[in-house]
Amino acid sequence: MDNNNWLTQILMLGVGTTSLVADKLREVSDELVKDGKLNPEQAKDVMDDLMQKLKSEQGNFESTMQRQLRNVLQDIGVPRQAEMDELRGRIDRLERQIRDLENKLWR
Repeated sequence: MDNNNWLTQILMLGVGTTSLVADKLREVSDELVKDGKLNPEQAKDVMDDLMQKLKSEQGNFESTMQRQLRNVLQDIGVPRQAEMDELRGRIDRLERQIRDLENKLWR
């Protein structure tokens, strides 16, 4: 299972959703200006404020999804990268010890 691929797909879903919301907000803002309910400067201020909130929420979404994905991976027993690195180091040390012992036997 490619963990990075899953995480990327989940994060891209959040980015795509944010883009759709931003596009719809622009459409509504343009309509309000066209109907004379907002002047262009007010519409710009509202859009800037809403976009800032969306970006903030997207960051929260991403960190929440990363945390949840880590928990799921841990629950199903997928080792963390640090654990894999530690095991690789232990295997390397054991292989070296075996080679050293074999070399001593053959001398």
